[in-house]
Amino acid sequence: MKGPIRKKSRLLVPMVWIAGVVGVWELVAFLLAEVLKDPQAANKLPYLHDVIVVFVQNADTMLQAGEITLSRAVVGFLLGISIGFILAVLMSLSKIIEKIAMPYLLIMQMIPILGLAPIIFSLVKDLDTSRIVIATYISFYPIAINMLSGFQAVAKDRKDLLYTYAAKQPVVYLKLMFPSALPSFFTGMKIAAPMAVTASILVDMLSNKDGIGAIMIYSLYGGGDKFWPAVLTGIIMGILSTAAVSLLEWLCVPWERHSRQREGDSV
Repeated sequence: MKGPIRKKSRLLVPMVWIAGVVGVWELVAFLLAEVLKDPQAANKLPYLHDVIVVFVQNADTMLQAGEITLSRAVVGFLLGISIGFILAVLMSLSKIIEKIAMPYLLIMQMIPILGLAPIIFSLVKDLDTSRIVIATYISFYPIAINMLSGFQAVAKDRKDLLYTYAAKQPVVYLKLMFPSALPSFFTGMKIAAPMAVTASILVDMLSNKDGIGAIMIYSLYGGGDKFWPAVLTGIIMGILSTAAVSLLEWLCVPWERHSRQREGDSV
């Protein structure tokens, strides 16, 4: 009986969370429109069902803009994965590299993306390249830090055991370090994926050419009712990106899944 109950509890949590978000959204929209009688209520926060109706009516436009934004975010995310992975390996191999790189990484994260995006756009003079660069910039840090934490969490006696069998460094990483750090690696990816989408949307706002961010800016300052449907599209893309990484983790780290199942059965 524990298995079905546990599955139901896993479904219940997201359902309650979704119901709570929908309820709060509709309540705040009702207070603005009916209680406070705000004449701008429809622009400030329309009813969610109205947003969904407009989204469905403009589904082709939203999907086309979302594809442009998401495709550039994915490219930047993949580049961020590569950079973060390599950097984590280098820092785990050498404490000197870690001590040199860590302050720069922290400083880079203190730079606001809202201020960095226009600088990158003015330098590269290309919207697509700017999207990719910013998505890469914002993605690599959580991946590098989480994977480094995964490397550092590997027990020293397990590494020493391999060294006693004359295992070389590549073998130690292939057989022990990488598998042990994979859960932390995917944790970093789940953090970075929606951030890459957000970064791509932010760069969209620098131009009125295409993308979800361009629709937001045009609707916000030029009028129209597509602002909140564009926001909803961005939210959906962020959720889908996290879900895709979670699915990949489920496929690539089966031992972690089985470990959690055993822990659940023992409770």
